[in-house]
Amino acid sequence: MEIPTWKAWKEVNMTTYMERLAKVSRKNGSLLCVGLDPEPHRLPEHLRGLPAHEAILAFNKELIDATCDLVAAYKPNLAFYEALGPEGMETLRATVRHVPNGVPVIADAKRGDIDHTMRLYATAVFDVYGFDAVTASPYLGRDALLPFLDRADRGTYILCRTSNPGAADIAELDVGGEPLYLRVAERVPTWTSHANIGLVVGATAPTQLARVRAVAPVVPILLPGVGAQGGDLEASVAAGLDQTGDGLLVVVARQVMYASSGLRFAEDARTAAREIRDRINAARVTAIDALRGR
Repeated sequence: MEIPTWKAWKEVNMTTYMERLAKVSRKNGSLLCVGLDPEPHRLPEHLRGLPAHEAILAFNKELIDATCDLVAAYKPNLAFYEALGPEGMETLRATVRHVPNGVPVIADAKRGDIDHTMRLYATAVFDVYGFDAVTASPYLGRDALLPFLDRADRGTYILCRTSNPGAADIAELDVGGEPLYLRVAERVPTWTSHANIGLVVGATAPTQLARVRAVAPVVPILLPGVGAQGGDLEASVAAGLDQTGDGLLVVVARQVMYASSGLRFAEDARTAAREIRDRINAARVTAIDALRGR
């Protein structure tokens, strides 16, 4: 049986990922990216009687409907769907399909393999599941990333300095007098002539984030770690914005998804998303004023 592809159910937008992201960011006045990483045991009580994949899809749809005018993007982590087997992967595809056309969706997949394998990953992520962008590892080198980077209309965020507690074990190893994450920030953006590459840098490390921004002044940054991981939102926004006051996408998942567990969960998620968006925007104004010397 032929696998239905993205083109079969979603109108193809020939603009680039970064252009789509900038457009919706301006429209919604938002740098917020909501993570869609649902765990069955944490879903609202009225959904827990359903099969897990059905409950998650119902949850995701309500969450998207409640927040889609407040966000710049969504970011499902594939592990939360892969763990449910084939039904979970169909739930993932249905979730991406439910996002309003024009709002980008990022596959948090952290892919990294040899080039011919990455070509198949690119087909799966972009064509079968319909994602606009993906996260990937730099550690197999440029040739491994080219199947993603050659897709000029899609985005790729490269792991640089992540938000988890053990990130320093590898990312801060000394490489010729500089930490490894800075070498990644300097080198990886040169691997493509398309304006479709970004870096993943955690909000739990604002000092390192500032150093990345200094060596990669115009590269977009995907910023996880705000909220449940304890990242400092205001400090990270100040450190991560580019000289134009853009170039940053702030990821928040659990604070929005689990704002409450009752029948009003979607309304409470909307309230949480609005409050976080407004905090980001306030921090952005403060940072822009500082950049302009006000």
